[in-house]
Parts: sequence; structure tokens; C-alpha cells
Amino acid sequence: MTSSRNDDAILDAAKQCVLAVGMRRTTLAEIARRAGVSRPTVYRRWPDVRTLSADLLTRELVALLPADTGDGSRRHGLDRIVRTVSAAREHPLFVKILETDPELLTTYVFDRLGASQHRILELLTTAIRSGQADRTIRSGDPDELAAMVLLLVQSAVLSARIVSEALPPERLDAQLHTVLDAYLRPEE
Repeated sequence: MTSSRNDDAILDAAKQCVLAVGMRRTTLAEIARRAGVSRPTVYRRWPDVRTLSADLLTRELVALLPADTGDGSRRHGLDRIVRTVSAAREHPLFVKILETDPELLTTYVFDRLGASQHRILELLTTAIRSGQADRTIRSGDPDELAAMVLLLVQSAVLSARIVSEALPPERLDAQLHTVLDAYLRPEE
């Protein structure tokens, strides 16, 4: 088994463990057992569950990100963002973490950007630049606009449950689309 296949098997096993018992109760020994590899194989790549879980979260979130379809219209871009937010909000791994171990995400909300957040910012900045070039997105620093969009969509994923009674998921998606459209619409 190659290192890349080992990594995938280990990350798949980690996902199974987290879905079964939550992040806090997941151990590297159980991950190794489920992956069918030795504990030293896991420890060579990840020194602890926290590091492995960060890579798992990155893999899962990056997999949700839409591919660039070449349609740079603001409308299509907003639809893709909202669909991605909805998929992240419903992803079984994120649901489990938010239910059982939400404090594990606080680093990525309050302290620093993670690898997936950096990737999201890159995609957003590129899309915003493209939209500015064809005048479907307002002028302004693309990095600043992308950072604001990241804050908005991150909140729509992580905080959706606290407003779910007043704003169920399908209405949240519609409202998020409206907010993003108003924020990015070019000046008339």
C-alpha cells in the first residue's frame, strides 16, 4: 500500500471513528485498527488525533468546494457558494462535530485560518477578481471582499442551528444568497 493510499485509508478510518464516537473519544490506536495499519504507521504521519483531525476536516471541506466551471457570472457564483454552504452544513462529519465537540472548531473561528479556509479564500479571491473584470462584482480589494464572504458563509455553516427555528435551512440559503448578492453587486 502506498503512502497516499495509507493516508486515505487512515483518514477514512478517522472519519468512521469520529462519526461513531465523536472527535474527543477517537484514538489513534482505534484509527489504526480500523485502517488495518500499525500504530507506528499512523504516528509517523500524525503525532496526535488533533493533527490527524485537522487534516481530515481539511480533506472533507476541500472535497465540497466546487470546481471552476468557467461560468464566472455573479449569479452562478453565488449559487455555487450557497450550495457549498448547504452541503457543509449537512455534512455528517461537521454535524457530528458540532453536536459533540464544537469547541474543536474554535481555533478556526477565533484564532487562525486553517488550510481549508485558506483554500476557500483563494477560490473566492479568484472568483471576485474575475467578476470585477467583467463588471459583475463591485470594485474593491478582492482579498477584503473574499475575507468578508468567508466570514458570512462560515457563520451560515457554524451558527445555523442557533437560528434554525426562525430561519430553517432552505430559508437560510435564500437569505444568504440575498446578502451575498447585495454585498457583491456592482455599483450602479
